Amino acid sequence: MDYRLLGGSGLKVSSLCFGLGTFGGGTEFFRAWGSTGVEEGERLVGLCLDAGINVFDTADVYSNGLSEEIFGQAIRGRRHELLISTKATFPFGKGPNAVGSSRHHLFRACEGSLKRLGTDYIDIYHMHTFDALTPVDEVLYTLNDLVHSGKVRYIACSNFSGWHLMKSLSISERYGWAKYVGHQVYYSLVGRDYEYELMPLALDQNVGALVWSPLGWARLTGKIRRGQPLPQVSRLPKTADGGPPVPDDYLHRVVDAIDAVAQETGKTVAQIALNWLLRKPTVSTLVIGARNEEQLMQNIGAEGWRLTPEQVAKLDEASKSAVPYPYWHQRQSQDRNPVAPSVGQ
Repeated sequence: MDYRLLGGSGLKVSSLCFGLGTFGGGTEFFRAWGSTGVEEGERLVGLCLDAGINVFDTADVYSNGLSEEIFGQAIRGRRHELLISTKATFPFGKGPNAVGSSRHHLFRACEGSLKRLGTDYIDIYHMHTFDALTPVDEVLYTLNDLVHSGKVRYIACSNFSGWHLMKSLSISERYGWAKYVGHQVYYSLVGRDYEYELMPLALDQNVGALVWSPLGWARLTGKIRRGQPLPQVSRLPKTADGGPPVPDDYLHRVVDAIDAVAQETGKTVAQIALNWLLRKPTVSTLVIGARNEEQLMQNIGAEGWRLTPEQVAKLDEASKSAVPYPYWHQRQSQDRNPVAPSVGQ
């Protein structure tokens, strides 16, 4: 297993992170992901640790807290062996203040997560989305207090736009508060928007990417093929949120290119899609999910080898899409606006 620094911090995270959205199945939405209980969770956590995975990602809203609770029980006696990543901001509980990143809500959310996880500290605490109603300095002042209290080790954000993240980093620097060292983002071979604004920002400000849904909402598992119906056992046809739309022609073009590389490498479609991401700048870890042991071991197989530069270039070419403004205009003067290596092909 490869270990990488999380952004500008000194924390080393495994290049693969186990996502715990499959733990619990406490709501219809999350049952489509999985319903892992404590016994199976203990087994999956053990397999991850044996493979060298040291970071596990969950959130308070995953199955209404059940994911954190089951994971907390599954790691009893092993807390010291791993890093816990969890999140707050989305609605949790009842009342007008049971949502957002206000000081009021974050203190309660953090205490709730600590109790469900059965621990006295969180290694990586994310703001699950940007809260435009709470002043940014209130959010960061609160997170800084949580860090200084010892309840949180590092802070990160998720699903921020470029200006959200840059404003937050600027305020932290101004007051000497804890900075976001990680940004949990969507990035995949069929979703490369991260490359346009957020990746250059992360390169400039040294923010590590924790990539969620690296297989594009199960589109890159190898089960979707040209002219074939969607598989019955899949998140994709069952969840209301199937992610951003991906045109069939584009998806099939990307999968065809992955298939060609699969023949060259002997690896699976999913392993190639994950390994492609591991070759990209700013990526600290990929959040992989698994309903069962077989899926987990297949995903772990994405590590320990490298696509060649030629194979990466082939996948870059197949997955490129129209570039939004102002990036297409900036590329007319790349001598003044250089594109980062391997970015925005």
